[in-house]
Amino acid sequence: QVQLVESGGGNVQPGGSLTLSCQVAGIFKPSDISDMAWYRQAPGKKREWVADILSDGIGRYSASVKGRFTISRDTAKNIIGLQMTGLTPEDTGVYYCNNRAGVWGQGTQVTVSP
Repeated sequence: QVQLVESGGGNVQPGGSLTLSCQVAGIFKPSDISDMAWYRQAPGKKREWVADILSDGIGRYSASVKGRFTISRDTAKNIIGLQMTGLTPEDTGVYYCNNRAGVWGQGTQVTVSP
């Protein structure tokens, strides 16, 4: 069964940058990870979609992060990355990796504050 493990979260000041990683592990088929996504959940709010990357490598982004975040895929290492720049306090939350088929990671906390 496919497993997703996020890492790279932390505390950063406004305007700073972080890069998150989602390591795909376990037993899986290529189709299990063909389309991958990042979501986030801020305190007291619903989980929201942030970005996804399709099998063709094309990334799509929510309006709130477009131009600041970049999603990537390292096929050899089975890692889905999320490079985040120009962070604001509104980007604070737990970031989750998802394989578009019901599998979620445990999440990694991102806190943006002065």
